[in-house]
Amino acid sequence: MAKINIKGPIVSSSVKWVYDWFGMEATSPQDVSSQIDSANGEDLEVEINSGGGDVFAGSEIYTSLKDYQGKIIVKVVGIAASAASVIAMAGHVVKISPTAQIMIHNVSSYAEGDYRNMQHEADVLKNYNKSIANAYILKTGMSQEALLELMNQETWLNAQQAKENGFADEVMFDEGNQLVASFGGSMLLPPEVINKVRNLIKQQPSNIESPNLEDQAAILMRNKAQAKLNLLKLGGRNYE
Repeated sequence: MAKINIKGPIVSSSVKWVYDWFGMEATSPQDVSSQIDSANGEDLEVEINSGGGDVFAGSEIYTSLKDYQGKIIVKVVGIAASAASVIAMAGHVVKISPTAQIMIHNVSSYAEGDYRNMQHEADVLKNYNKSIANAYILKTGMSQEALLELMNQETWLNAQQAKENGFADEVMFDEGNQLVASFGGSMLLPPEVINKVRNLIKQQPSNIESPNLEDQAAILMRNKAQAKLNLLKLGGRNYE
């Protein structure tokens, strides 16, 4: 059985390299699709511990898994929140650890402009909530109205609740343990950090015409340290 890990924030394939550069665990659609391709139709075990992230990347991963011809067993081992909860719904069998949780909520974004822009963005978000709810409907059999209300409330489900409501098929180990995991956000990097990393990597000292490998390594480490400092100054923000 092949194994796929969905760990850390769910991010687009185009920015995954920034997380790799920082040494931060993250999952992109390209990560998952490459592992699906190498699985060659054998059963897949998908292990999830993610606070969510980019809703479009989450949708792409969910779709890739649903389109897979082999059997998919999902194991929620820590948290499957937001976009990660959508991915979890792709499993033919969804197992949840007795100490894990699933969280569903409304899609969020940022907008600026006059009242028309704000109303348009609100309508877009409401519509995308319905798209996200489709994944939950297919798995749980619940009505769209009921699921949208659960999303409105930002609903947290422990292992037993997830099973009772159809989000999970079984509780791992079946010991009846209802301890819950804590949740500290999806840890998505703010766009400002990603842009600063891109700019810093492009920068080269003017006094080095053709830096050798040691110079290049020193430049990279200095830029990396500066980027990490900028990340700390910007503070943690969620973009899920």
